[in-house]
Amino acid sequence: MSGSLASLFRHEERTLPGGLRVLLVPRASLQRATVALFLRVGSRYETLDTNGLSHLLEHMLYRGTPSYPTSHAQARAFERLGGMLQAITATDHGAMTATHPAETLLQAIPILGEVVLAPRFAGLEIERGIIEEEIREDLDDDGRQINADNLLRDLLYPDHPLGYTITGSVERLRSFQLDHLRHHHARHYNAANMVAVLAGNFDPEPTYAALARAFEALPPGQRVQALPAPPLPRAPRFRYINSDSSQTDLRLAFRGPGERHPDEPAIEMLLRIVDDGMATRLYERICDAKGLCYDVSSAVETFEEEGVFDFAAETQHERAPLVTREILTLCRELAEHGPTEDEVTIARDRLAWATRAMLDDAEEIAGFYGLAALAGTTLSPAARCDELLAVTRERIRDAAAALFRPERLGIIAVGVLSKPLLRELEKITKTYR
Repeated sequence: MSGSLASLFRHEERTLPGGLRVLLVPRASLQRATVALFLRVGSRYETLDTNGLSHLLEHMLYRGTPSYPTSHAQARAFERLGGMLQAITATDHGAMTATHPAETLLQAIPILGEVVLAPRFAGLEIERGIIEEEIREDLDDDGRQINADNLLRDLLYPDHPLGYTITGSVERLRSFQLDHLRHHHARHYNAANMVAVLAGNFDPEPTYAALARAFEALPPGQRVQALPAPPLPRAPRFRYINSDSSQTDLRLAFRGPGERHPDEPAIEMLLRIVDDGMATRLYERICDAKGLCYDVSSAVETFEEEGVFDFAAETQHERAPLVTREILTLCRELAEHGPTEDEVTIARDRLAWATRAMLDDAEEIAGFYGLAALAGTTLSPAARCDELLAVTRERIRDAAAALFRPERLGIIAVGVLSKPLLRELEKITKTYR
């Protein structure tokens, strides 16, 4: 597998004079090209006083530049070239991506450079109002947090940046001023905390030259450091939020290994065994066989030294204990016996096909290389595929046994549960072994 993939996933790495790391991944067979920036920014690098500032800054970068002084003018500059600027803020990283037709990428690069280096920070009050609406989507009428994902992170990492919401609170949002934005921008938007990726259909030399011109004024900066994750608790944690709805929103999660832990490849394959389509173990058990939910899902998010393996389900209130018990039973079975050989074979085949499919998508290529470079993990998709294909059934079982332990478990239930149902859920959590 690796030989054919390695020849298709060819990349070159360069460094601009100011220190910005640049990865070039040309794919002449594509019609579009992507220029993407990946940054060490997000709630992981914030304090309680600055929580939400990374997200606000991302929004403010849409508010215009000297050459394009309004949000509309800036958006139109990208869109008249056949693409658009997209940005995200996650827990431990941010990304800014512009994907365009091959013939217009050279024109889009200097616009992106100006957005990053010379934001006007105009319209702060307008943007505050927009983000307040976004924050309130996760609150009830009394201002309580009811987003199960946000509650889960707070349960797993109480009073720690890994447990903060990405958007922060309304009160904190209202406290941020232009000086806060400028300081945060200077701290994170620099060469030490940024990786640039060019992927898709582009001519490497003129495109790299355009990127070098656009970012020649990028300051070198200093690499930001994250607060280490807190120690594991001694027992599983459970939290119930009474919220009027037709279903209970359940989240079950286990704190697991980080990006460079030896078990990380096995955890990735474990996820593919659990939830990589409707034929995998989780959906078949909860939905097909027992009809307990319309949908159920699982995901893994890894950080520098920690990871979270979580399950998400919505179900009728009276079914919440049963769904929780079934998911935990599934975890226990994998920890004791591991997957079947057939499950591993299917997971490997689907992994190989998914890796090849990445070749059709410039944004996906850029995302893989950018996040891998930022994290310092396996840089080539071909090498990553080989790393995962080498994971044995026994390694998956052992990783599941280390992961699905009671002290790593946290459970959130948001809904309307009677006292008997609540007591049952609490008992299931406390007695999990």
